[in-house]
Amino acid sequence: MKPLWAIALLCLAATNLMAEDMDEKKEIFSKPKVSGYMMGQYSATLKDGDNSNSFSLRMIRVSASGRILGDFEWKLQGQINGNTARLGDSPRMVDAYVEWQKWKQLQVKAGQFKRPFTFENPMNPIDQGFMSYSQAVSKLSGFADRTGEHSSNGRDIGIQLQGDLLKAPSGQALIHYQIGLFNGQGINTGDVDNQKDLIGGIWVSPIKGMRIGAFGWEGSYARQGDWTDDNGEEHSGVRSVSRHRYALSIEWKDDDWQLRSEYIHNRGGAFATTLQQSDDKSDANLSQKLSGRADGLYALLIAPIIRQKLRLKARYDLYRQNATWASAKTQYEIGINFLFSGRLEIQTEYALINDRALSGHHNYSQIFTQFSVRF
Repeated sequence: MKPLWAIALLCLAATNLMAEDMDEKKEIFSKPKVSGYMMGQYSATLKDGDNSNSFSLRMIRVSASGRILGDFEWKLQGQINGNTARLGDSPRMVDAYVEWQKWKQLQVKAGQFKRPFTFENPMNPIDQGFMSYSQAVSKLSGFADRTGEHSSNGRDIGIQLQGDLLKAPSGQALIHYQIGLFNGQGINTGDVDNQKDLIGGIWVSPIKGMRIGAFGWEGSYARQGDWTDDNGEEHSGVRSVSRHRYALSIEWKDDDWQLRSEYIHNRGGAFATTLQQSDDKSDANLSQKLSGRADGLYALLIAPIIRQKLRLKARYDLYRQNATWASAKTQYEIGINFLFSGRLEIQTEYALINDRALSGHHNYSQIFTQFSVRF
């Protein structure tokens, strides 16, 4: 837990240093805000002859944020997971950006932050409501990306333009757009192939609480390493796999309700190994199983049983790693979320899973209980 305390102390130190200068520089710096949350989890997998169960620390996050000169917002956020043995789960900085917010019609963000792809990717993992993000969002938005990129929580380093256009009679922005250029390598990593990812989206809000959107992603993921071609010849250098992706999304929500569905399609290859250890960076061999298309679809409902207290939820979650039914993994999920308050929540869930890539029995079950605290 020492790395977590280091992140917390850095945030607090930054807060104290700025607070000391507040009297002299009130017009420059706002008072920084320190916040965060932690999520603990119990999970059980019920497979024939391969049962398992475990308590785990899903994540702890500490963040500091504030404003500069009134028009600029800044944020720093660090994360630690329960398993720190792998690169993707080690303590790391997840957010570090500054955003110019003078006009609602045009805002500029630079640094490390969420990729502007899908409705679900930018959501806080507590507010998202389920045991994890949907399979398609996880595999095709940069969480556990199918290309082999290290776990990046849907984030990358780059610059983004976004804004709200036109105001609907009910008060919400009728149109929202966002577009950005990114390294394509995930968090805390420089560019490798000097090719940038272009990612963007646009949505309309015809009624309050509803969004209908479309997103696109054109880019690549690269490694500097060694590989063997189909003829057995050894090569060394920079090798890239392409990412041609689009998503179609619809959502309606209020304080208690969530109805959301998204379809995501991918065309492009993947490396044979997922980047978890430092040595994986130099493995530039390609996966033969993940050489072409992939797609996924999810549809979810979260509905109040007791408003602001007890919610029922259900989700259909499909991912096809080769865009074929023979490679389909489908999760049928149902559960209940109990809110003690706005800061304390317990989420429970049962999932029946059909994985056609498994040999023998394709069906098994999982049970999750998740405890979340905000501070």
